[in-house]
Amino acid sequence: MTERIKPARCVRGAVQLPGDKSISHRYAMLAAIAEGPSRIRNYSTGADCGSTLECLRAMGAEVRTEGEILCIEGRGLDGLRAPATMLDAGNSGSTIRMLSGILAAQPFQSRIGGDESLSRRPMGRIIRPLSEMGAEIDAREGQYPPLEIHGRPLRAIEYRLPVASAQVKTCILFAGLYADGETVVHEPVRTRDHTELALRAFGAGLTVDGLTIRIQPRPRLRGRELRVPGDLSSAAFFIVAALIVPESELVIEGVGLNPTRSALLDFLVSLGAGIRVLNVSETAGERVGDIEIRTSRLKGGIIEGALTAALIDEIPVLAVLGAATEEGLVVRDAAELRIKETDRIATVEENFRRMGLAIETAPDGLRVPGGQKFRAAEVDSFGDHRIAMAFSVAGLAADGETVVHGAEAASVSFPEFYSSLRAIAE
Repeated sequence: MTERIKPARCVRGAVQLPGDKSISHRYAMLAAIAEGPSRIRNYSTGADCGSTLECLRAMGAEVRTEGEILCIEGRGLDGLRAPATMLDAGNSGSTIRMLSGILAAQPFQSRIGGDESLSRRPMGRIIRPLSEMGAEIDAREGQYPPLEIHGRPLRAIEYRLPVASAQVKTCILFAGLYADGETVVHEPVRTRDHTELALRAFGAGLTVDGLTIRIQPRPRLRGRELRVPGDLSSAAFFIVAALIVPESELVIEGVGLNPTRSALLDFLVSLGAGIRVLNVSETAGERVGDIEIRTSRLKGGIIEGALTAALIDEIPVLAVLGAATEEGLVVRDAAELRIKETDRIATVEENFRRMGLAIETAPDGLRVPGGQKFRAAEVDSFGDHRIAMAFSVAGLAADGETVVHGAEAASVSFPEFYSSLRAIAE
């Protein structure tokens, strides 16, 4: 699918976002192994979260919609059944990594794989700790999907994450629900804590002390009434659009403001962004509010270390923003970008070249000079939703019509992206 993006005079109005992908995955998985029904409002409409639901259905969970509410009848910790065919995670790394923690403890064998892109993404980071816990996992070349998981009774472990990863942490904590004692995870830096909040909401015994998380085994999880906040990662594209298009004023309503995700807003404010947070409330431990953004004159910035881990998903659109700042943007410690849905350093670089933008890349990062002008061009998503959306935003600030090839990739996380973008671009 091709989308044509016309330059915008301004970005104005209000926008509501689909539910946060990260939270949606976690709520659905925990609802399936809880006891009793869960009703989830504003579940993500993205294809990735749909893949999680299909995997749960394949293991006997009753999943249905009632209007705009997702209903999941929990089967309890031990109620899942062996799937008849290979579980299909589609393009979703979140699905395969997190669900594997649950699959590792089941009294049956399962296979889980996905599309061509997912099949190139290494899974060694989950295979190692799950193997330590007693699971037997076979993978192509020892690390690539599909994974064949021979469920076993699991041992409790104390595990230090070699690399910060909320998905790997989640995988181990989910496996820890089934272990023979307390499972302990040590993080090198703090990552998003949606899993910890969701586990508590469903009734798990969990404590957090700094960078150490402890989970008690065999809790009685209970179904819940929940609402998923709007996705802050999706909000990033609209925030950047409002910052770089002149005379813009935008409100994004009902966005998740979890402190472990607020690094995005903190970083943008440090650049000089005109951002205000309004109407803050809380649901199931997750902070929610509205974000108001105005066009701003921005200085440059550096993303490195723990900040890189916190902003890893937003870096493609922040690279676009960097070109519009006064001093540019430097990103370091981001080798993880090389093994996302695409090599995002390479795909950002290619689309920058097409739009006449200067960029320097390194194995683990990039440098974008500031003060640049966006040139209309034909760009490509390369099958990556965040690349599609980032360069659609760049097209709003270009000097003519920008053509985005492979725009359908946006549906992985945000099927309504283009209609929402058209509604606020004047």
